[in-house]
This record gives sequence, C-alpha cells and structure tokens, in this order.
Amino acid sequence: MVAAWRREAPQLDVDPLEVLSRVARLARHLDRLRRDAFAAHALETWEFDVLAALRRAGAPHELSPGQLLVQTLVTSGTMTNRVDRLVTRGLVQRRPDPADGRSVRVRLTDAGAEAVDAALADLVRAEHRMLGVLAPEERHALAALLRRVAAPFEAADETHPAPRPRT
Repeated sequence: MVAAWRREAPQLDVDPLEVLSRVARLARHLDRLRRDAFAAHALETWEFDVLAALRRAGAPHELSPGQLLVQTLVTSGTMTNRVDRLVTRGLVQRRPDPADGRSVRVRLTDAGAEAVDAALADLVRAEHRMLGVLAPEERHALAALLRRVAAPFEAADETHPAPRPRT
C-alpha cells in the first residue's frame, strides 16, 4: 500500500503510513481478538470495560458512577444504562454511598469478578500469542515507543476530562 502511494502521490511524504496504517490494522485484529475472548464468557466489550474498571479498583471493588465515567470514557446517560444492564445480569450491584446518602457506589459482585477474571485470562493468553513474534525486549521497546506517541493525546484527555455525572 505504501509503495503504491509513493508511486501515485510522489509529492507526498507517506512515511507515517508505514507505522500508522499497521497500527490501525493491528487495532482491528485486536478488537476482533478481544470480542472473541469476551464473547467466550458471554460479555460484550463494554461490559468487560466496566467490570474491569471495578476489578482494578481493588477491594471492595467499587467505584462511583463518576469514577466509572472517567475510566470508560462514556457519558453519564450511557453509564446509567450500562450499570442497569449489569445489575440485571447480577454482575454488579448499586449500593448507597456511606459518605453521601444522595450518591451511589457500583460494586462488583462475585459473579462479575468471576466473569471478568476468566475473560481477562483468555484475553491475556491471546495477546501473548499475538505478540509472540517479538522477543521480550522488543515488546518493551515497542511499548515505550507507543507510549511516547500516545502521550500528547492522553495529556489532552486529562485537560478535557469527561463531564461529571448527575447522581
């Protein structure tokens, strides 16, 4: 593809395509790999994202809806709908916030923890296979380079955080 663009548009420096087109293609493969890993545990990608945020929070594995918004980058209306659906499935529960009776906390249930842990184990195995063509030091170098490329975008996200939810 890059060679064809160099031939057809020689006035353009298409060097970024060497990297970023591959990143985009890998992202599509990774999305498919993740969907498959999650589907094997009856989870949608968004469900995994919410459950994983709660699991990473540490015991008692609960967050406020606002904290979940920041972690998953969705709107408050979307998060309310997602939590409702996860409550219905028994994967999370809403609990009153002991520090503020007007607010709630979302807590991972045992069933939610089992589902996210099993899906994560399958995902990590699949991602290890995906990166198996690289030696460990190459993986570390690639991670460092991608971190540098992503840093300006992530810094911009931090200066424009998601809106605070109404609870």
